[in-house]
Amino acid sequence: MAPITDRGGAHAELRITVRDLPVMADIGINPHEIGYRQPLIVSVTLGMDRVARDTIDATIDYRQVARAAEALGEQRIALIETFADRLAHACLALSGHAHWCEVTIDKPHALPAGIASITARYETADAAAGRTSAPGT
Repeated sequence: MAPITDRGGAHAELRITVRDLPVMADIGINPHEIGYRQPLIVSVTLGMDRVARDTIDATIDYRQVARAAEALGEQRIALIETFADRLAHACLALSGHAHWCEVTIDKPHALPAGIASITARYETADAAAGRTSAPGT
């Protein structure tokens, strides 16, 4: 899908974000974590071209992003890296509008002080091909 440009020829992109969503998940590698749900803080940003119509099917429904994160919380997953990977792929598959997805998973109880976190960015094959074949790259 070619980028949409405004009347002045500038590239237009939307970023749909669900930020700081609390999700309870059975996640972790330590014996005291296995079989127990603990909080994760999930943030997802998806990039897409601007919408052509003023209807929900022309965009990414952020409620579906939240449901995808909550559904993953119901699964036993060892690593927050795996959680981020699965969530990014689920979000990219939601509508077909997203060109890329960035997922941040914070695990607030992983360390005695501070927050363990992972941020992963994924692009669709079309977006990656367009980026590498663009003039000047």
